[in-house]
Amino acid sequence: MFDFDQYLGFLAFLTILTIGFWLMIFLIGFILTYWLPGYMVEMFKDWRASKKE
Repeated sequence: MFDFDQYLGFLAFLTILTIGFWLMIFLIGFILTYWLPGYMVEMFKDWRASKKE
């Protein structure tokens, strides 16, 4: 059915696919939830500063 080389290639493919999946989940769920509010706070500060002038 599978040679040992094919089995190792399949395991490498599954490992890379799983790492990519979890990296995508981390970037969407963790990084964006901290980046977006910080960006909004900075935009609000700039808006208030320009409104005072």
